[in-house]
Amino acid sequence: MEEVLTLVIDGTEPPSAATVRAVLAACDTAEDRAGTGALVVQVGGAPAEGWTSGLDVTKVSKWERALRRLERLARPTVAVASGDCGGAALDAFLACDIRLITPGTRLLVSTDAAATWPGMAGYRLVQLAGAARVRRALLFGLPIEAPEALAAGLADELTDDPAGALAAAARLVGELAGAEIAIRRQLLFDAATTSFEEALGPHLAACDRMLREPERVAS
Repeated sequence: MEEVLTLVIDGTEPPSAATVRAVLAACDTAEDRAGTGALVVQVGGAPAEGWTSGLDVTKVSKWERALRRLERLARPTVAVASGDCGGAALDAFLACDIRLITPGTRLLVSTDAAATWPGMAGYRLVQLAGAARVRRALLFGLPIEAPEALAAGLADELTDDPAGALAAAARLVGELAGAEIAIRRQLLFDAATTSFEEALGPHLAACDRMLREPERVAS
């Protein structure tokens, strides 16, 4: 089986320089090591009241940029969430390609003082599930329970055997080329916001890339 790399994100802690370094280091390792295989992101925990007291917009920006790199990684990413999942844990969970949850998991948009946190988790929630399905979570901080997350497409599988589900996900993506995964992911992202005419060029370029692979030319 191809190599599986692991990243752990603790949602009880606010995004910090250490959290950013951990994500970037995992991305560096995934990109530096040749071959295929998934990056597994294990997430859980939600921040307590007052969690934003040490944050500033510079720290938040660095965290969001690290997440964007994870989201565009040239390897498949598989997240598994357990228990309450909010803050940095929810951010990382939503940025992954395959998302697994265990029974009892709750996705939480963190609140602080007067309102819910307006980070990019809200953007990703709407992109994945649509505004109507996540409206109460984004506006009022109501938890998204595991069955609801599965029905809304925020999770791909609800499992009481996360190790088995991770192994199955690893087999699913084990032979896929990381660079090609990154291209398909970007085509997927762009499909929601671009016209057919704008999308045609990138899709044709991706087709041409596949057709020019040495093994295909040799055949």
